[in-house]
Amino acid sequence: MTTLTRTAAPFEAALDQGALSALLVGMARRVALWERRARTRRALSHLDAAALRDLGLDATAAQAEAARPFWKG
Repeated sequence: MTTLTRTAAPFEAALDQGALSALLVGMARRVALWERRARTRRALSHLDAAALRDLGLDATAAQAEAARPFWKG
């Protein structure tokens, strides 16, 4: 008598529970980083000259940083 055993599909074998969790955590961290960059760059674009001086920035540098896309570090 022959016994059949179920083998895991290729994607199941390659992406086990631990790898999937790590992937999702990594994606969540990346999105959180992007949100933080977008929020801080938006806030930077609204600062006045005195606040920029306090940070050691001039208006040109602040505008350049605020104009950068959130996905670029």
